[in-house]
Amino acid sequence: MRGRQCSPVRRRVATSADSRGRRSPGRALLQSPLSTGVDLTAILITKASDVLTEEEIAAARPTVDEINRLKAERNAVVAAHNYMTPDIFHMAADFTGDSLALANMALETEADVIVLAGVLFMAETAKILNPEKTVLIPDGEAGCSLADGITGADVRRLKESHPGAPVVSYVNTSAEVKAESDITCTSGNAVEVVESLGAAKVIFTPDQYLGRWVASRTDVELVLWEGSCEVHERFTGREISEYKEDMGDLAVIAHPECPPDVLAEADYVGSTHGMIKWVAGRRPDRVMMVTECSMADNVAAESPGTRFVRPCNLCPHMKRITLDNIKRALVTMTLQVEIAEDIAVRARRSLSRMLEVGRRD
Repeated sequence: MRGRQCSPVRRRVATSADSRGRRSPGRALLQSPLSTGVDLTAILITKASDVLTEEEIAAARPTVDEINRLKAERNAVVAAHNYMTPDIFHMAADFTGDSLALANMALETEADVIVLAGVLFMAETAKILNPEKTVLIPDGEAGCSLADGITGADVRRLKESHPGAPVVSYVNTSAEVKAESDITCTSGNAVEVVESLGAAKVIFTPDQYLGRWVASRTDVELVLWEGSCEVHERFTGREISEYKEDMGDLAVIAHPECPPDVLAEADYVGSTHGMIKWVAGRRPDRVMMVTECSMADNVAAESPGTRFVRPCNLCPHMKRITLDNIKRALVTMTLQVEIAEDIAVRARRSLSRMLEVGRRD
């Protein structure tokens, strides 16, 4: 579903009833036990061995060994987003992280080939920052509801409607949208990016929920685009509240792409990087990560003392990336990401400005 412009917002923005009614299709891995009768113990990850069993590791090993052989032959690296499945994240990846971490990695690696185990906008970002390198995306259909929900033409119309207002675009956007933006941001530095512009009014695209969260933390007026992540928008505050009532010691951490009623129930709101740091620093007994399912799997493997409750949703786009198509990408050296030079130059400028602001989480 395409987004549209929201009304300008200022501090302490409340969600509107109709903004929650349009849900993108997706698949919930597990739903609230209070509504389904599922035993809570069935959705607890208690140790690393719950993430990848010995049998799963053994089954994946031949493909991983072949990927490693091809990486050495091609001088290639695999960069994996936090939402990748554990076999990719823990066994095949050379670098892991959120969008900002992967962007920085792309600038720093000496490899000739980058295989982006993530979605298309991430591969485009790697190519924009490294025009001389070969960047491969294992599946060209690995898209993103946020990136697909806005175009460069939409941004140009926003600028015409709000002359003089700079444009901040979430990194979850196409190269074309980045090219039309003054600067990009991630969920980890969005507030600082907005305030770095020194403007009274800023156009913020495309995630309305991230935008509303940013607006609650700055005096800058934000003009929002009504886009959303099909994974995070499916969580509800009522669902999270029921979990907390049933499990009194449950810590809840949520991504700011979630709707406001979800964030209101959270003990911590932050980027995937910030969520990982929070778990590592606090070491809670039980924690619910309100984000994409594989994120909890991957953090659980590094946090054996914490039990993870998972009312999580799978990203169908991220799950298009597999060990098999990573191997195929390295064998065939496809699919190569190419971006028109005029777009790449302007998009590189907006990304470089984001990287100058850096991480604030």
